[in-house]
Amino acid sequence: MNVFVLTGAGISAESGLGTFRDRGGMWSRFDPARLATPEAFARTPEAVHAFYNLRRRGVREASPNAAHAALADLERGLAARGGGLFLCTQNVDDLHERGGARAVTHMHGELLRARCTACGAGRPWAEDLAVATPCPDCGRRGGMRPDVVWFGERPLHLAAIEAALLSADLFVAIGTSGAVYPAAGFAAQARAAGIRTHEINLAPSDTADAFDAATYGPATRAVPDFAADLLARTG
Repeated sequence: MNVFVLTGAGISAESGLGTFRDRGGMWSRFDPARLATPEAFARTPEAVHAFYNLRRRGVREASPNAAHAALADLERGLAARGGGLFLCTQNVDDLHERGGARAVTHMHGELLRARCTACGAGRPWAEDLAVATPCPDCGRRGGMRPDVVWFGERPLHLAAIEAALLSADLFVAIGTSGAVYPAAGFAAQARAAGIRTHEINLAPSDTADAFDAATYGPATRAVPDFAADLLARTG
């Protein structure tokens, strides 16, 4: 069996990382137009760096939870049975990797990477960024930015994601709001192709009607139970 799993902020919430669109989420407290767009970075880079430095420290301090570990177990279990897991995340944290997942597709980039707007070079980056930070490749200052997808920018790896989605036997969305496209359209796209769909979330998402089945509850309980049941049925 080939399983496509899409994860959102809800899977990392129990690790202490905030969600974005729920009540009390990050975008209810911070204006994304001022902090998460190319225009904001061009206008007030110091404020953008301060915001992402704070988020980067939060990621470094967070630990993967049982839901991350369960997906890593599912990845190994499906491979042992001749199948596979395509793990696609909207999250910019590295908790899937630290939870044991071997292959993770970050469609919105990675907070623990930096990219130079002058030369385009990207690299792992765990420390703070500032306007004065020089690019290690070209030496330019002022252009180093978090290697994440901001509002108005195109998500990454879309061709590979679509190919994996349409070759899956099961599509699972975990901890997503169903409000951000193109990811919000994956369930309907999978269902139109005859692929079974399953939502795991605290509450129904904006696209709950596009799912054939659903499990609602905390990710640290729902995801391990789902993964264990799926492996038992495919064993």
